[in-house]
Amino acid sequence: MTEKSGRREFMLAKGWLQAVILVMLVGFTVLGILAYRTYQAGAPVPVKVLDNNGELLFDGDDISDGQQVFLHNGLMEYGSIFGHGAYLGPDYTADYLRRAANISTAANGGTPVDEDGIEIEGESGPSPDRARQDTIDAFRVNRYDESDGVLEFTEEQTDAFNKLIPYYSRFFSEPTTKNGLRESAITDPTDLRNLTAFFAWSAWAGAAERPGKDYSYTNNWPPEPRVDNSPTADALVWSVLSLIALLGGIGLLFGAFGRYDFLGWRGRQQTVVSFRDPSTVALTPGQKATAGFFLVMAALFLIQVFVGAAVQHYRAELSNFFGFDLATILPYNLLRTWHVQLSLFWVATSFVAAGIFLAPMIARREPKGQGKLAYFLLGALAVVVFGTLIGSYLGIHGVLEDAATNWFGLQGFEYLDLARLWQVLLVVGLVVWVFMLFRVLRSRLRKEHPGNMPWLFFLAACAIPAFYAVGLLARTSDDFTITEFWRFWVVHLWVEDFLEIFTTVMVAYMFVLLGVVRERVALVVILLDIALYSAGGVIGTMHHLYFSGTPAEHMALGAFFSAAEVIPLTFLTVEAWSFLQLGSNQESKTKTPFPHRWAVMFLVAVGFWNFLGAGIFGFLVNLPIVSYYEIGTALTANHAHAAMFGVYGMLAIGLALFCLRYIIPSDKWPEKWARVSFWGANIGLAWMTFATLLPLGIMQLYESVNEGYFEARQLDFITGDTASLVEWLRLPGDVILIVFGAIPTMYIALLGIKHAYRRRREGSGDDVDREGDLFTVVTGPALDNDAPEGPEGGAGRTPPTHGT
Repeated sequence: MTEKSGRREFMLAKGWLQAVILVMLVGFTVLGILAYRTYQAGAPVPVKVLDNNGELLFDGDDISDGQQVFLHNGLMEYGSIFGHGAYLGPDYTADYLRRAANISTAANGGTPVDEDGIEIEGESGPSPDRARQDTIDAFRVNRYDESDGVLEFTEEQTDAFNKLIPYYSRFFSEPTTKNGLRESAITDPTDLRNLTAFFAWSAWAGAAERPGKDYSYTNNWPPEPRVDNSPTADALVWSVLSLIALLGGIGLLFGAFGRYDFLGWRGRQQTVVSFRDPSTVALTPGQKATAGFFLVMAALFLIQVFVGAAVQHYRAELSNFFGFDLATILPYNLLRTWHVQLSLFWVATSFVAAGIFLAPMIARREPKGQGKLAYFLLGALAVVVFGTLIGSYLGIHGVLEDAATNWFGLQGFEYLDLARLWQVLLVVGLVVWVFMLFRVLRSRLRKEHPGNMPWLFFLAACAIPAFYAVGLLARTSDDFTITEFWRFWVVHLWVEDFLEIFTTVMVAYMFVLLGVVRERVALVVILLDIALYSAGGVIGTMHHLYFSGTPAEHMALGAFFSAAEVIPLTFLTVEAWSFLQLGSNQESKTKTPFPHRWAVMFLVAVGFWNFLGAGIFGFLVNLPIVSYYEIGTALTANHAHAAMFGVYGMLAIGLALFCLRYIIPSDKWPEKWARVSFWGANIGLAWMTFATLLPLGIMQLYESVNEGYFEARQLDFITGDTASLVEWLRLPGDVILIVFGAIPTMYIALLGIKHAYRRRREGSGDDVDREGDLFTVVTGPALDNDAPEGPEGGAGRTPPTHGT
């Protein structure tokens, strides 16, 4: 049915669209209020910090400069602040607070300490109980004056600051690589003093009580009994309520799932699909150009897994890489910067290419010049990738000055490590990509209601550059609490929500084009996915900010709504089994083989890892009471690997195989290597997760609860004999992932380039008019899914074969 304007009507009842819009509006309204509260009530940065005699100790500019020293030297990819960052070095909030508390206790008559602020075993002071209470009073009493921005340190806090400047100066300026950093990483005395001031500020925020509250700016994080830091009532209560919300939501989900054939799979089982040989489908110039993107994707994937293996080896042998001192050239923080950025780059490259490839299939046309635009975009992507890799190398090795480091080297935020220039160029490149999609889809969009699948495909693509651009609001000179708020808009909203939504739209469209899923059913899945993810995912962004200096309401809402994020993952996992059953029935009916078996198998793996990595492992670390002790440990890394590679990595490879199946002739298609890459990638990931990251994370969590968070994050524990043995157990998994996962993917991508070049040379498929191309033919009885749902339900005509 069409409207009077000539557009096709919305395929579902209007309530679907209204519900999705309402959920998203509510979510972003709440997020806007929380943004305001972050600016209003975030951990304050004092204008001046005075010593106990009223003299200036350091000021707000020193803290800001120290923060930039921390970021521009890549130290957030070595250790962490407020629990966020890398996992080899210590958390410097917890590290400074422990050492400062020890120095204060010793000065008050408690256990003596050495020059590094560590208690000397076997010795005790004359009045340990009184010394501990004096230390608690010194650190927990908030002496910050909001009216003039002046903070007064006690004599003990002043003494601790002055004694810890030499300690951190020795640590970062030592001409050795024994800690995993390059030799003499930071040597400027002013930089080292300012860096210590930044650590001191974060530790003050972790212990000083909020005005009118009995807990600190960071909700009493880190766990530190020496300053009376223990879990707050909010952390306990909202953990319990989160569990109740999860169990209740899943119960309601399964109740509805068992009662209704919600998505209508059974109706589709009545049809028979005959699959067309992908080699016979004419390709447009833009589609052929995507072979270059997939080659770049495969190359970046291969480099990233090599770099990841080297990063992890630091935890097995800190200053020895099979007999070579790797840190002299590639220190840990540089390799981890590359590892994190490459993971984003190769996944994004596949998504961009898949969008370019699918758009002509959706629109049945491609305007002239799309191929040239695609190659221009590929070149721009190469500039950003190589600029980021080279810039971060120069920045961490101290070649660039501060301003140049920020713009050309690295900003240093975890996941937003790339320098400002490359960040801006990446946003511009993504905008160009959206423009490329628009010029292909615009004639189709004019004929469609804004709620139908073509518009959802385009709008989901628009969200990719829009929400990555939010990261530009995180500036290295701003208050750290504020930068963390905007950074996690990218880490969570961009990666975990809007990439997820774009993923759903692309995968749904793939199945619609193949004739396996009806368009109306696919639209229901997409809208339900958007509603469920938006209900939990948007406000659930705050689960990253429990202890970053934000008010307690961020913890309450973040905990409750992040628990709700597991519900759609459960739903999609259950539906995946229904879809697999449907696929088996189709394969048994059709006389033509299904050409995308391993692409779909990667999509099945996405469902598995989505539930396990993002759902189970994610919920494990998201509970406030668990996060209080485990944040910044290997359990966080376990969730990150299983969710990032397990979901987006598997999806990126699956999309590549789907598209390359049309580029590579059927008689040349390497079915065996596609199978090897699937099993190599999944077994390798499972091995690193269950053999190393999960057990190591449990070990660290136990150490954190039993001995202390400070102890669990120290190099002595992380590189101890037991932990090193667990790290060595990961080696076979890394070999499997590289040899049987990444290398076969690279081989398939090389075949794609070879045959795309041949097809360009032969001139096949250069016709940009896609009308009449058939991907599948639907035969047999079928329910009509293309008519809009009205009061009577669905209509009953059989859909034409040219629509699939």
